[in-house]
Amino acid sequence: MRLAVLVKQIPNFEEMELGPDGRLKRDGIDLEMNPYCRRAVSQAVALAADRPGSTVTVITLGPPAAEDTLREAIAWGLERDVDITGVLVTDPAFAGSDTLATAKALAATLARRGPFDLVLAGRNSVDADTGQVGPEVAELLDLPFMTGVRHLALDDQRLTVRCEHDDGWLDAELALPAVISCAERLIDPCKVDPAGRAAVPAERISRLTAADLGPGPWGQDASPTWVGPVTVMAVSRARQRWPELTVDEQITRAVPILTERGALTHDEQRATPVEVPACAFGARQIVVIAEPDRLHATRELIGAAAGFDGCVVVFTVQPPDAELLASWGADEVVHLEGDNVEEDVAHAFAEWAAEHRPWAVLTESTAWGREVAARAAARLGAGLTGDAVGLELEGDRLVAWKPAFGGQLVAAVSATSPIQMATVRAGMLDTLTPRSVSPVRVTTITMARRGRVTVTARTRDDDIEVLADARVVIAVGMGVSPAEYPMLEPLRGALHAELGATRKVTDKGWMPRARQIGITGRTIAPRLVVSIGASGKFNHTVGLRAAGTVLAINPDPNALIFDAADVGIVGDWHDVLPLLVDALQRG
Repeated sequence: MRLAVLVKQIPNFEEMELGPDGRLKRDGIDLEMNPYCRRAVSQAVALAADRPGSTVTVITLGPPAAEDTLREAIAWGLERDVDITGVLVTDPAFAGSDTLATAKALAATLARRGPFDLVLAGRNSVDADTGQVGPEVAELLDLPFMTGVRHLALDDQRLTVRCEHDDGWLDAELALPAVISCAERLIDPCKVDPAGRAAVPAERISRLTAADLGPGPWGQDASPTWVGPVTVMAVSRARQRWPELTVDEQITRAVPILTERGALTHDEQRATPVEVPACAFGARQIVVIAEPDRLHATRELIGAAAGFDGCVVVFTVQPPDAELLASWGADEVVHLEGDNVEEDVAHAFAEWAAEHRPWAVLTESTAWGREVAARAAARLGAGLTGDAVGLELEGDRLVAWKPAFGGQLVAAVSATSPIQMATVRAGMLDTLTPRSVSPVRVTTITMARRGRVTVTARTRDDDIEVLADARVVIAVGMGVSPAEYPMLEPLRGALHAELGATRKVTDKGWMPRARQIGITGRTIAPRLVVSIGASGKFNHTVGLRAAGTVLAINPDPNALIFDAADVGIVGDWHDVLPLLVDALQRG
């Protein structure tokens, strides 16, 4: 069996800073393999080790320094007696590559060095968090794709997978060859020390240049998106705490500060409601591709689209409630009739878009939305901005504000292509007041079934929109056992809060993964976060950067969490919570 792995080298988050030109400074910054890519390497090696005669080819696109990432992957395979080699795709011509240009270079490399039976990649890179390259590579190679694979079984012709998605699970079978992206918990990650990397024989690594892959274009010339202003999201926390005082005295100090900061205001809405504007018929056409059973996110997207002075077309796999969609801002509805399979949805939409040439396309930044949008963008050659947190109009261009590096940066990204696309995080856009309903046209398109992917089950154990919309979040660490969660209810009730968690908590299965906050979880922006029993490691606290106020409760006065908090209470949470709830109820 021939396996390929796509890996990426990323900067160490904690050392990241911008230069005077607004670009990321890479000189002197430690570089490492993307965490999700470590799982892809480990899984490919495990599959090859179980199948004598198999080979693994690890591919990365990057500067010469990215060779170290290949060395780590190769060393991991050689330690397990696997025939493994690396390909470094490097050339100044690749500079400025966006996700589609990156996917084109990687797809060309796979075609040149292949064919491969299975291509593995990380679910996404934690520096950019788009999750677009995998499905774009699959589309360019005309292969089936599955994201967030947590469990897999492989035979010679077919792959059976269970995928961990945003707030649930997808079970499917797909034909080989195929491309998959790996979930964080699929397998233990590959990790090799510097000595092991240095020992990798030089002949195990080959290089390809832009000329080797063909005439192109490559890099910036092949990139239909460009990055405008980049802003560092500097967060300065007050870090107030009084460890020398009793718990009661600390609470007496803390509550007035929380009140003064507006952290205890029970506002239920993020913004004053605005009515959905009327359609500007004959103007630009904006498409919303609606993921099934995501009504709140769909409503946000339709309302945003209606505000761009155009005609809103909603694509839906579910039989549409045309009157409801029209009240949210839809002017036309297209029903895609057939099974909900992402590649089939993407192909049906792309065929429609190639004929109608919409001005912009929006969908949810979920596993479903990312694959549908990425495949469609690759098919249309359209610029796609992933994981946007805000949308603006600048002239005739859509500007999508995208966070990166765990929310430490936010960049304005625009597309140069005629069709502009973006996936948008749930809870980031205002929910507009419904408008008076007028009749809308409903068109039905029967989707062609490729038959390469069979979805056997889709289930949800939570809802990603809960944390996205929450105004107060109680972030729970390992210092609170699941048997004690009922003890948090009085505080939840007093604050009207939702529960979030650290990665270790969700790894234990104590809360659904949709509740995980941090680099490989969710970034949240509530009015108040109350951290209980969390140590405060960077990978978790980076997900709290957008919170208005952070209150931390921990018995260790030197816990890292206090550096990421505005107000800290040093004490056992069992003692703190009853007194805090009493103080909150007294007002």
